[in-house]
Amino acid sequence: MDSFGKLFLIGFMGCGKTTLGKKLASRLGCDFFDLDHILEKKVGMTIPQFFLANGEDAFRQLEREVLTTTELPDNAVISTGGGLPCYFDNMNWMNSNGTTIYIFMPPAALAVRLDNDQIHGRPALQGKRGTDLIAFIADKLKERESFYNKANLIIRGIDITAEKLVGILQANKKSS
Repeated sequence: MDSFGKLFLIGFMGCGKTTLGKKLASRLGCDFFDLDHILEKKVGMTIPQFFLANGEDAFRQLEREVLTTTELPDNAVISTGGGLPCYFDNMNWMNSNGTTIYIFMPPAALAVRLDNDQIHGRPALQGKRGTDLIAFIADKLKERESFYNKANLIIRGIDITAEKLVGILQANKKSS
């Protein structure tokens, strides 16, 4: 199977970074890592618990540390937190250390997924539903898009599969 190095999956919460990432890693025969899970293991608490106890600034610092200091194999699929690309020089760091793939989805599609997923305790979404949730996502995407758009590849998350993504990666590799 082709080797693509480190593949960093970025995008808004709910776009499928973890689900697609696991399938992609399996298809490529490499390991999958979720930086959020690594962070939670490191601090011994969930991200919402850490946020509540320490605040966003401490969380973003820790997230940066986990990104840049975690020993990962040369061939791996890595799922990042939705905000990670937007802080410090994280996006540039990921572009220098692998291939970044932005999984784009429109706000309404993200809202459908996240509305069904609120039981997983996403602090930023508490109490938001329907049009309020779509508006919140649209505003956040406007803030983050300039960072997300620095990705090496931008793919539509609505109908992407691991197989399709492997094809895109192979075509991209041949053209570079």
